[in-house]
Amino acid sequence: MKKLQVSDREIMSIAIQQEICRSEEARYDHRLHGVLLVSQCMSCYEVGDLLGHHSTTVQRWVRSFEKNGFAGLADCERTGRHTRLNQKHLKTVNNDLRKHPRDLGYNQNLWDGKLLSHHLEKSYGVKLGVRQCQRLFHSLGFRLRKPRPLIAKSDPEAQESFKKTPKIGKKSLG
Repeated sequence: MKKLQVSDREIMSIAIQQEICRSEEARYDHRLHGVLLVSQCMSCYEVGDLLGHHSTTVQRWVRSFEKNGFAGLADCERTGRHTRLNQKHLKTVNNDLRKHPRDLGYNQNLWDGKLLSHHLEKSYGVKLGVRQCQRLFHSLGFRLRKPRPLIAKSDPEAQESFKKTPKIGKKSLG
C-alpha cells in the first residue's frame, strides 16, 4: 500500500493546531492524547515536538492529570486582571459622564476616551488608557457621539441654509 501524505504539510499543521485551540473539547482531547503518549513511554520532549508544544507544557499536563485526574486536563476558568475601578468609583464615574464636561471644569463639549482617561487620573488616581476608557463608555451604556465637522473657510450663512433642521424660531423656506 502506498504511504499517504498530506499536501502542504506545514500549512495544514498550523491549521490543525488553530482548530484544536478553537474548541474547549478539542483542547481537552489534545491534552488527553499528550498524557496518553507519555504513558506509552514517550518523553515529554518527544510528545511536545510531536504535538507542537514545549516540553514544559506537556509536563504541566501530566502533573495536572496525576494530581486531579481527567478534571486536571479540562480548561479551568480564568478570572483575568482585577478592575482598577471599584463599584463605588464606577457609580461616581457614571454620574460624572452624565454631566457636561464643562460642568466639571473641562474645555471640551463632549466626553471622549482621552478626556475620560484624564478625568479618572485627576479625580480618582486611576490611570487607564484611552482604549480602555472607550470600553468603559460602552460597558456603562454610552455610545460614541461626534460633533458635526466644520469646513474650514466656509460661509456660515451658506452652511446654515444647507442644514436639514433649521434653528428654532426661523421659518423654513419650503
